[in-house]
Amino acid sequence: MAEAEANKSSSLGALLNGVAQQIFYRNSDVTEDMLKIQLYPGATQQHFKALYDKMKALLMSMATADMDHAQLEAFLTAQTRKQGAGGVTPEQAAALARFWKAQRGRVHESLLLAQSRWEPTLRGLSWRVDLQTAVGRGGPPPSGPVALLELELSGGGGGKEPDFVCVEMDDHSIRRMLKKMADIQAAVEAVVQRT
Repeated sequence: MAEAEANKSSSLGALLNGVAQQIFYRNSDVTEDMLKIQLYPGATQQHFKALYDKMKALLMSMATADMDHAQLEAFLTAQTRKQGAGGVTPEQAAALARFWKAQRGRVHESLLLAQSRWEPTLRGLSWRVDLQTAVGRGGPPPSGPVALLELELSGGGGGKEPDFVCVEMDDHSIRRMLKKMADIQAAVEAVVQRT
């Protein structure tokens, strides 16, 4: 009996970590189906979905309020009192408390980072340098190397496909871009030194 309770508690802790990976840390490798198969293989889809949705909503409430220990205790106490109406069991409350104690700082940091991020975000960059050659006799002389950049931008969440932007830059454009980046770096360093 104690082993079954330990397994339930372990599965719930792993479910909370999986939900956090999805909603706070944006880990697209963790899916709802994967969590069901690995953690609750014997549960019906309906039972698992209800548990998953409940834990997700509770974690979102805890994260949105950035609950401290006293707030969390009051929140979980209120949730255990309404067990029949969508509340939690004492075991679930204990698992939520353990999770929040261990992950509150990381969740808070992740939410702050997500709020400060501009969309779309850069997901990948590939580049190459091409040398142009003359087109036979009498053609225009080569103008020099050209850098080709391909930027992969996130689609802004919600499962959107990424966008790709291709940029062609000559030597002058690259020097100008590097100068602007150096100016930005100098400005950031000046602000950091003042604080």
